[in-house]
Amino acid sequence: MVPVLAFVAALVVGSFFEYVVHRLMHRRWVLGQRHLQHHLKGWGQGVLGEFKDYLYGVPVIGWLGFLHSVQAGIAFAAGCAAYAFFAGYSHQLNHERPELVFWLPRPVHHLHHEHRLWKHNFGISVDVWDRVFGTYKAIEWTPARRPFDHPLSEFGRIWWRKYNGPIIP
Repeated sequence: MVPVLAFVAALVVGSFFEYVVHRLMHRRWVLGQRHLQHHLKGWGQGVLGEFKDYLYGVPVIGWLGFLHSVQAGIAFAAGCAAYAFFAGYSHQLNHERPELVFWLPRPVHHLHHEHRLWKHNFGISVDVWDRVFGTYKAIEWTPARRPFDHPLSEFGRIWWRKYNGPIIP
């Protein structure tokens, strides 16, 4: 039971870490110039590039589980790595195919860029921390098609390596 709880805790902590770091990027306390370039270009680095960058956070928070036990530490670190992958995928999906972000009522990271919400919607994969800290801004979002009106294969039809612009069907 401890490994399962540690893994789930890592997902929660990882989502909070993502939110905090994104806010710090907007204050230019963390990777300010690089983040500015991201906003100017308006796209990600591909799922694997984003995943690689998110993995840098694992050593920063991934050790926390070891405060409880080795078993919890391994599970917590694995949860952090799993969240890093989900965050990389989510980030790229928000940029390329925001209509497929089915787990949120609105693709907050897409809207953060699309509407230049520099003080709102810092969540990338989830919007819970924006709601908790009052930075959530509901913007009308009506995609042309609902996520599961698309074939399942569409969820993988994004840039997995370096992103060079939208995929043209």
